[in-house]
Amino acid sequence: MSMRRRSLLKVIVLGDSGVGKTSLMNQYVNNKFSQQYKATIGADFVTKELQIDDRLVTLQIWDTAGQERFQSLGAAFYRGADCCVLVYDVNYLKSFDSLDNWHEEFLKQASPRDPTAFPFILLGNKVDIDGGNSRVVSEKKAREWCAQKGNICYYETSAKEDYNVDESFLCITKLALTNERDQDIYFQGIPESGSEPEQRGGCAC
Repeated sequence: MSMRRRSLLKVIVLGDSGVGKTSLMNQYVNNKFSQQYKATIGADFVTKELQIDDRLVTLQIWDTAGQERFQSLGAAFYRGADCCVLVYDVNYLKSFDSLDNWHEEFLKQASPRDPTAFPFILLGNKVDIDGGNSRVVSEKKAREWCAQKGNICYYETSAKEDYNVDESFLCITKLALTNERDQDIYFQGIPESGSEPEQRGGCAC
């Protein structure tokens, strides 16, 4: 029996309170969506194991609270991150306007070795609301923002409808693995999980 390589990847999910960060994570990890909103206090993380080629990957997905008063908790949560997921609500302009601050805050707190090459991904969430008639941030505007930040990968998602959730997290995983290979850092001895390896979806990154 051949030994498969194992990787532990730390993924940080950032964005304003209420944009659906926790819902996206719950849909991806547990295939569940709740209509009830409960603010995340401080930070929390969930794990998901999947297989990419010959590699077993454990994603450690950190959900840091969106409220401004919790940003001071940042440095310890951001440190060691392999990828950063920025989330906004396509129906709420302020959450899009806040992306610059979240992007800058992450780079300041995490201090990646090469900020220009660090993998970010942007998710425009809640595209299902009102059949898309309530959206105030166009896909074009989001893609222009991504281009200004070094061609960040972009997905439009719905945690409620499970739209592009698996696909976007697969892309996140591949971005983080690329970053990990570049730094030549590998984590060994991650315990096996009973979950089935996830291989669904494609990545346009």
